[in-house]
Amino acid sequence: MDDVEGVRNLVGTGLVQLVGGTVTAVVALGFLLQINVTMTALAIVPLAAFGFVSIKAFQTLRPAFRDRGKIRAEVIGRLTEALGGIRVIKGFHAVEKESEIFHSGVLRIFDNVKTTLRTSSLVTSLGTFFMGLASVLIMGYGGKLMLQGQLTVGELFSFTLFLGFLIAPVIQMANIGTQMTEAFAGLDRTAELLSWEKEDDDPRRTDMMPRIQGHLRFEDVSFAYDEDKPVLGGVTFEATPGMVVALVGSSGSGKSTMAGLAASFLEPNEGKVFVDGIDLRTVQLASYREQLGLVFQDDFLFDGTIRENLRFARPAATDEEIQDSAEKAYVTEFSDRFPDRLETIIGERGVKLSGGQRQRVTIARALLANPRILLLDEATSSLDTESEALIQKSLNDLLSGRTTIVIAHRLSTIQRADLILVIESGQIVERGKHDELIALEGRYHQLYTVQARI
Repeated sequence: MDDVEGVRNLVGTGLVQLVGGTVTAVVALGFLLQINVTMTALAIVPLAAFGFVSIKAFQTLRPAFRDRGKIRAEVIGRLTEALGGIRVIKGFHAVEKESEIFHSGVLRIFDNVKTTLRTSSLVTSLGTFFMGLASVLIMGYGGKLMLQGQLTVGELFSFTLFLGFLIAPVIQMANIGTQMTEAFAGLDRTAELLSWEKEDDDPRRTDMMPRIQGHLRFEDVSFAYDEDKPVLGGVTFEATPGMVVALVGSSGSGKSTMAGLAASFLEPNEGKVFVDGIDLRTVQLASYREQLGLVFQDDFLFDGTIRENLRFARPAATDEEIQDSAEKAYVTEFSDRFPDRLETIIGERGVKLSGGQRQRVTIARALLANPRILLLDEATSSLDTESEALIQKSLNDLLSGRTTIVIAHRLSTIQRADLILVIESGQIVERGKHDELIALEGRYHQLYTVQARI
């Protein structure tokens, strides 16, 4: 936002002053050459020296302004995180530590500002010096010519007048030079941002996803965030329409990565992910994701009312549809206790709601979206026993008639799955239904036994 504001200043006042000043200076230079070429040359020498100094100074200022934008972004980003996690900071008695981090960031900005102010002040001071030098040279040389009878008083007066028309725009351009340099630095950062490729810029993404039936297939899929650290290797499975597939395994085994591949947030390094026989790498993502429902472990809500957060999934939804999804996800079980019901302001990230209440809102949001493929990533992780019992009832509506990928450790969610995939070290080590895997007495049986003991 700051970079774009700098560009606005450039296009607004800065550019207008630059063009106007340049035209005035060129016209004045023509009259000066007409009066006396030698005197004009004497005036131009200091101006040329000033121009050289200004160019060198602005070459220093431009990267400094670019760095300032980066430093400010880092400091503001850290400050935003600190304010969002203020309870954690206070709880761990880390206020002084965060203050030191913020203080060091502000000092970096201060050092950058000192550099730019010092350079800008140097340019302004040298501008005054060179303009004064030009005036002294003209007065001295012009006076000499007058004494020799080679220049009249009127010509010297006219030359001095037009010299002022030449010098004033130069000084003006020097004054706006810093502003323009800052704007150009912002323009660099803005152009860099605009040059980033969009997800759909991939020339392979030409297919529009028709209405999804829900046939999901992973075909020998491998993926790594870093080349030497594979996360998934040779994963193959198939989910038919309406099937519930549960992904089970220890933390870091690759479950969330598989969900990210199914949602097209990631692309496989090897292998392919198909939906209804269409390779997701060839699909325009908007046409696919509008038929996709997501409920993450990190339940993200926006500052606003409960109704606004539900409507986010489908802006055109009617009040009756919103009310229905809220009832099915048992959001009304707690919202009806608030004076404003669904119009209750929940604060940034839903801070005014409990973890279980936030999770119910996100599930209601997914219900309202009515997706063809649903991804549940630890959807019941934030729920207490009572809330989970309510959610399990609502999940019956949510899972009905759509292909669902469930990442969960809660047995109540896993047992209802049509297919359970046990993931370890990026590999599917076991697959089948709950009773079949229990009978194998393998990794799933081990996980089940450990949780049952808990």
